[in-house]
Amino acid sequence: MTDANLTLQVYEAGPLTVVGFGGLKILDQVNVAHCREELTSLIKEHDCKTLAFDLTGVRLVPSGFLGLMASMRDLGVEVQIYNPSADVREVLEITHLDAVISIHEVDT
Repeated sequence: MTDANLTLQVYEAGPLTVVGFGGLKILDQVNVAHCREELTSLIKEHDCKTLAFDLTGVRLVPSGFLGLMASMRDLGVEVQIYNPSADVREVLEITHLDAVISIHEVDT
């Protein structure tokens, strides 16, 4: 995909809000600023307490998006990551983001 304005797919919205990328493997075309706006709106609109990123199928997450995920904690929500690939999990460990973002494996 080459659309620079790819947006998040919202799988569930509410106190637990789950977003993902519909099987996209590399998030290099995701507009981080646009995603930040979307996520901020979702959190406020649905009184979100937990924001979960479903990374099923994602093999590469750019550093800007890692920063975005971590910064969502500043909005008073718990951030979770579901089903990161081995490569993404390794990056989370190296950057120590696994200490502030909980990681879960769930059946899809």
